[in-house]
Amino acid sequence: MDYYVKNNDIIVHEKDFDLDETLDCGQAFRWKKIDSDYKCTYTGKFLNDELTVSQTENCFIFHNISEKDFLDKWFEYFDFGTDYSELKKIFSQDETLAKACKYAKGIRLLKQNSWECLISFIISQNNNIPRIKGIIQRLCDNYGGNFPTAQALSQESPESLAYLRSGFRARYICDASQKVNSGEVNLTKISSMPLEQARTELKKITGVGDKVAECVLLYGMHRTEAFPVDVWIKRVLAEYYPNGLPEYISADAGIAQQYLFHYMRTAASV
Repeated sequence: MDYYVKNNDIIVHEKDFDLDETLDCGQAFRWKKIDSDYKCTYTGKFLNDELTVSQTENCFIFHNISEKDFLDKWFEYFDFGTDYSELKKIFSQDETLAKACKYAKGIRLLKQNSWECLISFIISQNNNIPRIKGIIQRLCDNYGGNFPTAQALSQESPESLAYLRSGFRARYICDASQKVNSGEVNLTKISSMPLEQARTELKKITGVGDKVAECVLLYGMHRTEAFPVDVWIKRVLAEYYPNGLPEYISADAGIAQQYLFHYMRTAASV
């Protein structure tokens, strides 16, 4: 990845990156595609800091941010320190993964905040992306446009969260908020636990099962060995990996999952 400063923007050159494939693939829900004169433009938030980023035919424009902000926050968020070309080379030793990597060359794993990720994926259960985004937007709007802290959200009840129109998930949101705020569930400690222990700790929260726990580990804690399984991945495993994934990808199975998920969900034919 190369970058340079131009006026108030950061111009990034990175061949292993695509905004649509990265920001609209179901790993983060606070990004919105907006009209622009570029190939595409998204606006969104991470840790309540706003960003507008555009893609042209040959570069990415991080609008109106300082070099310090780019390096301190967005470089890490977009995982620019990881060599995705090398990862795809490794993954592509497998025929199906080779097709998936070629189909969606620009997917990157976002390094998100574990608390925001936990609540987002609790909301995601049995839900679709537009509705998930709507619920999260209503939640943030109620807190002045920012994602609420665990302390703030722990004061809520399922009844007070009725404005979210989140159904059964409101009870889960409250339980998660109370347990994180009290320290009963410590997300910082969980992030460095052995994977099985981390899963067990996350599942102390009402409504957090296998899939949500894996999503929080992968997207919110960058545990790249975590491997969320939904209906699309179940199909991939049944059709292409009945004996399990290749052992050589196990350390980065979660990143491989991103390519497989996007390929199976959106490719015209597999």
